Amino acid sequence: MKALVIDDTLTSMAVICAQLRKIGIEPLSATDGATGIEMFKEHRPDLVLLDVLMPGMDGYETAKRIRQLERDGEWTPILFLTARTNDEDLERGIAVGGDDYLLKPISEIVLTAKVRAMQRIAQMRYSLVVLTRRLDEANRELIRLSSVDALTGIANRRQFDEFLPREWARGVRSAAPMSMLMCDVDCFKQYNDHYGHPAGDECLKSVARVLQNCVRRPADLVARYGGEEFAVILPDTGLAGAERVAEDIRQSLEALAMPHAGVPLGRVTISVGVACTVPRRENGSAEQLVADADAMLYRAKQAGRNRVLLASEDLL
Repeated sequence: MKALVIDDTLTSMAVICAQLRKIGIEPLSATDGATGIEMFKEHRPDLVLLDVLMPGMDGYETAKRIRQLERDGEWTPILFLTARTNDEDLERGIAVGGDDYLLKPISEIVLTAKVRAMQRIAQMRYSLVVLTRRLDEANRELIRLSSVDALTGIANRRQFDEFLPREWARGVRSAAPMSMLMCDVDCFKQYNDHYGHPAGDECLKSVARVLQNCVRRPADLVARYGGEEFAVILPDTGLAGAERVAEDIRQSLEALAMPHAGVPLGRVTISVGVACTVPRRENGSAEQLVADADAMLYRAKQAGRNRVLLASEDLL
């Protein structure tokens, strides 16, 4: 532990430094406020003992500036050294950031007791800071986990439901097109019945990886919408761009050649419905965009599966 002693009286400084060494604390010394502030910047001591009456910058101003130098979450105990005992001086010292007073001449017993008390307070505060940071990290992880699908590792329905209105509002401001892809693994119930649910889980993980590999922009979102259904939100993307992404997904999954005895092609495939619009405050909604993409997905499955169908948009 290091303690910074700022005192223009050399005799008092020598006594305090000697007493600090006796209790295992390394003293750093400065004889004026400006030098003390520079030493505080350089050494970041664990404790400051500060004379109130000094030429030039007094102890009150020095304490105030030291407090301004502390980083977020940092606290350094400041003990004022003074012969003054009136209430106004005590109030002023606390107001500028002091934590306690030591009356001159300094008693070795009192100094030791005060320093030990500040050490305990600093340690308790440090423990609280560490605990708070751990709680913050745990809360961030809980938030992350609450928005991630446990099986596939991509966004879950909750994150989709939070992301969509934000992007819709942004699209309203920018007047940029937004596209939606609704994707469904073809005949997935038959896949589960034939290969078993563990194999079905692995299949869904593979489909999620294909989607992530095909949707590369940070602004886009790939989500598990429910069961074997996936959704992709493509901000700032017109119908032609969305069609390219959808077809890339379809072809990439087919190219994996995962066996599927329940479909004529004999491999896992996907059907995709695509819709696009320019977000508006009136005459349109994010929910309608989802509904349009879902309607196209239904038609794609009705038309024979393993295909991409587009909903037209007159303005694009």
